[in-house]
Amino acid sequence: MMNDIIADALTRIRNAAMRKLEVATLLHSNTVVGILSVLEKKGYIEGFKEVDGEKNKKTIQVTLKYDDNERSVINELKRVSTPGRRVYKNASEIKTFKNGYGTIIVSTNKGVIANDEAFAANVGGEVLCTVW
Repeated sequence: MMNDIIADALTRIRNAAMRKLEVATLLHSNTVVGILSVLEKKGYIEGFKEVDGEKNKKTIQVTLKYDDNERSVINELKRVSTPGRRVYKNASEIKTFKNGYGTIIVSTNKGVIANDEAFAANVGGEVLCTVW
């Protein structure tokens, strides 16, 4: 039994990027799909698709993105809020990250969104992860 599926997904993406793989396979979760949609919208990954696996277990195939020098576009992907230590921030505390170069992914009552969208909508929530 896996305790933190979000941390597992982020680790699989980091490991695939270090090995310069085209595709990373993640376990399915609605929160992971929300995180991946933010990453795709911000340009950190090429795309993703949900695939039916064996024994009715869904997986997600993530296509990673690299620059012209074959380095990953993602420099750092870090989990902030864990099952043992939840981190909540209000809208004013999540305004910017890394002087606007990074993104904070937040779970709010409006869904999983990026920090700039949360600030514009004036909503706070649980800080899931940071990426730059």
